[in-house]
Amino acid sequence: MSALALTAGAVSATTEASAVPAPAPTGNTLAGKTVFLDPGHQGSAAGHDMNAQVPDGRGGKKACQTSGATSVNGVGEHTVNWDIAQLVKAGLESQGARVVLSRVDDTGWGGCIDERAAAASRSGAAVAVSLHADSTTAGADDAKKGFHMIVPTLPVPDATVSRVQGGEGRKASEIMRDAFVKAGFPAANYAGVDNGLQTRPDIAAVNLTTVPAVFVEMGNLSNPQEAAALTAKDGQLKYAMAITDGILNYVRGVTTPTDPPAATGPLPDAAPAPTSSTPAPQSGSEQGLEIVIPFVQQLLATEDPAEVVQLLLGEGQDVSAQVLKAMLTIIYGLFDGDLPIG
Repeated sequence: MSALALTAGAVSATTEASAVPAPAPTGNTLAGKTVFLDPGHQGSAAGHDMNAQVPDGRGGKKACQTSGATSVNGVGEHTVNWDIAQLVKAGLESQGARVVLSRVDDTGWGGCIDERAAAASRSGAAVAVSLHADSTTAGADDAKKGFHMIVPTLPVPDATVSRVQGGEGRKASEIMRDAFVKAGFPAANYAGVDNGLQTRPDIAAVNLTTVPAVFVEMGNLSNPQEAAALTAKDGQLKYAMAITDGILNYVRGVTTPTDPPAATGPLPDAAPAPTSSTPAPQSGSEQGLEIVIPFVQQLLATEDPAEVVQLLLGEGQDVSAQVLKAMLTIIYGLFDGDLPIG
């Protein structure tokens, strides 16, 4: 078992309403920027009626909230979304971003879907990202796999929402799609997904939000391989890095290609075993977090915590290293939950 897999531990949230201070930023790539993160669904009704009908942004109604799907290995989607959101939050804060979460933990009440959309709009965020994981069947489904971004059918009744989501929202979704492809995740091969994008009219998170919104379905929890990757700490780190890369690229104004190459490689938990000769990432934050994937694989294969610390200390202060260190500080259960790399 690798050092990173030794302990998982619960992570604590930091939101506007929380008394826990955010980690001090080590970079300024996102200084002055706000990002809204919505870990989709939640663990329980917490005394509320999740079936209460709320506006869907199309003139209709839908259920206030749900607890989400359950993976074939028994982990709730709401927990997967929460865990990965904590890693993304840490990475963004390492670059000076102000991160607002839609819910403060994985057990209490986080609000109905329309309330979360309203909170995203009020935050004035440069982008609002909603994290989800799909499910195609109650049992195992080996055939259907891959990520996708859900974009709204246009026009949306609200003219402001239609303009924002048809313009900057679509751009942000495409940049996020490209980040997943660069990280080696395959685009979904089901549900009419076209080049990593799925167009739907029924997603309130994008129908009601007036800041650019990205709705991410990270993978299929019915697929055993993807379920394993989405629920394991090393797999969650890879997803979080891709999501953070997409947010960084969008907020920094990186242009997305019109038709990026399709990802045809193995699923994230099926990558070849890393070796000690795997190169560490080079400086240059504009290259994106894809440059640190081999380095992460090296870390995950490292048994000695002291060696992990030395590898991290040797990575300098480029954006990629800062983001990775922030994420590892959250998931690394040794040293009472903190790596001595500050």
